[in-house]
Amino acid sequence: MEVRIRAAKHSDIDMLVNLLRELFEIEEDFVFNDEKQRSGLNLMVNSGKDRIFVAEYRNEVIGMCSVQLLISTAEGGFVGLLEDMVVKKAHKGKGVGRKLIAKVEQWSVEQGLTRLQLLGDRNNAPALAFYEKCGWSETKLIGLRKLPILYTD
Repeated sequence: MEVRIRAAKHSDIDMLVNLLRELFEIEEDFVFNDEKQRSGLNLMVNSGKDRIFVAEYRNEVIGMCSVQLLISTAEGGFVGLLEDMVVKKAHKGKGVGRKLIAKVEQWSVEQGLTRLQLLGDRNNAPALAFYEKCGWSETKLIGLRKLPILYTD
């Protein structure tokens, strides 16, 4: 299977939105919203520092993996946060995900990142097994979130 991994372009956005729809079908913490996902993808493509990598097969985007730069005081430098890793159902188990992760790792080394991190859905056993096979390990940290609110006196 001839899969090409490359940086996403604006012309990929529609296909990326569809991939996110597929991903969010299995994510309990997120609800798909075309407008929000399209906005986030555009911000990442335009950021100049973050990257979305796509897996392309026969001129069709069949997978994606995004990485965002953060500053870590623990590492004393930049780290990468994997945000969206998804491969179309029809292409899972064919090495596409591994190729995407390998590209992210290569890019991360080139950028001088000191660590990669991600949040995984604890109920998505196949994804967690995939990450473990790719050399990722669990930490003692847990993910928490809160929507910001404006406090007034």
